[in-house]
Amino acid sequence: MTPLHTVIATFAVVCAGCWILSLVTGEHSWVDRMWSITPVIYVGEFARAAHFHNTRLNVMALIVLLWGTRLTFNFARKGGYSGAEDYRWPVLRASMKPWQFQLFNIFFIVLYQNFLLVLISLPALNAFNHRGTAFDSWDVILVVVFVLFLIGETVADQQQWDFQETKAGIIKHGGVPENRFLTSGLFKFSRHPNYFFEQAQWWVLYLIGANAAGVLFGRTLIGPILLTILFVGSTNFTEKLSLQKYPEYAEYQESTSAVIPWVGKPGFRKKLA
Repeated sequence: MTPLHTVIATFAVVCAGCWILSLVTGEHSWVDRMWSITPVIYVGEFARAAHFHNTRLNVMALIVLLWGTRLTFNFARKGGYSGAEDYRWPVLRASMKPWQFQLFNIFFIVLYQNFLLVLISLPALNAFNHRGTAFDSWDVILVVVFVLFLIGETVADQQQWDFQETKAGIIKHGGVPENRFLTSGLFKFSRHPNYFFEQAQWWVLYLIGANAAGVLFGRTLIGPILLTILFVGSTNFTEKLSLQKYPEYAEYQESTSAVIPWVGKPGFRKKLA
């Protein structure tokens, strides 16, 4: 069995498990719980198939493992493995008829999202198919950039965590938080810096695979493109809910870049101060 066949078989098992568990439990965050795990398995399988003798594949497996470890930790501390469902799924479920949501569940939540996790891992297939290509200076540069993006996402998630913990503590003791959502730190330059760094890491992984193949625009480009499209939709939906909850969020939208960090208009932040 080739490593690609193993990845496809794993994908099928994960899809079946996520779908069955969603039916049994009545909640639909099972793919979310696998999000930081399956790409580690997929990329690792290509490195294993090369008997861990290929530097590029070993490095790809390592940086994806670092990505997965960080994301798993962040997801776990927010209660992601304790049975809590992503707050967006109940909103969508309430807007659909039961049969419509079940179709959405199997085709989008389970099949599409899991397939996307396969697609973003396929730069490792490029590296596997071109294992004779030497690990070069471009690979080193790309790995360094990946790690910088990983650090950026870590910082953004920690800033969000600290803000939410402080906010919850103030509310618990009967106080009123000065700010109802985070606008400082990296969030001064992007409303969703964690989204930016998350996507950027997979674009870098694609480039590492492309460097192995010696082709900038290859078939595995579909992975990061579809991931970006998914994040666009997710960002728009998240922002819609934030705007409903916090009317002043509209001013934050006017002053700050949505995803790509950028120095925007300071008016809203001055108003908050």
